[in-house]
Amino acid sequence: MHNTVHFILQGKGGIGKTLVSTILAQWLAGKDEERPLRCYDTDQENATFSRYKAMDVKHVPVMTDARNIDPKRFDALMIDLLEEEGNCVIDNGANTFSPLMGYLLENDCFDLLKESGRKVYIHTIVGGGDTLHDTAMGFVSTAKSTTVPLVLWENEHFGPLQSATGKVFTESQTYADNAARVCGRVVLSQRNADTFGADIKKMNIARLTAQEVRESDKFNVMEKQRIKVVFRDLFEQLDKVQW
Repeated sequence: MHNTVHFILQGKGGIGKTLVSTILAQWLAGKDEERPLRCYDTDQENATFSRYKAMDVKHVPVMTDARNIDPKRFDALMIDLLEEEGNCVIDNGANTFSPLMGYLLENDCFDLLKESGRKVYIHTIVGGGDTLHDTAMGFVSTAKSTTVPLVLWENEHFGPLQSATGKVFTESQTYADNAARVCGRVVLSQRNADTFGADIKKMNIARLTAQEVRESDKFNVMEKQRIKVVFRDLFEQLDKVQW
């Protein structure tokens, strides 16, 4: 995999965008041995992705002193993406979702990236439980506003991805109408909260990668094993995406 650009886009906050960014970045890190992975964080309020030191994430400051988003400041991000080759991951906060999407569409950035030899993907997250409706509408909005291939991440940590009538999201008409745009799906499975959940939370709070966990003396052998199981499952799912 070479010269791919991955935007993590979903307008709802707290749905797992940074988690997806960190998982994707760790999977991509070994896919191009010639050039290092480049990561960016455009979140202006909770720049969590940029706190993962092992990933050397570059924070993109797009907020003015008056605390307004200046869309023109996304120019620096686009110039970075275009001037250097390699794979890139861009984590985007809920506060910059609309400004960034507006900027990308208004300036035909997706076409510009493709014309420059980049393969562009949008990763969008649909959550279960009470988050299903809002995130499903976000999925539809993103699908309809672009022609970029989508990778759907199904986040089960908020509950099952099914409506009040019991219909699973990926079996719904909402999904069917846009399924042709989806090049792959990744399920963030809900596992035992007392074991797997606690271990992943511990890992995320420490802002560590799976590799760092394996080398850390702060995690016991079973915690390391459970994290290994989670990442093996996620990486296998990513391997099956039609990139």
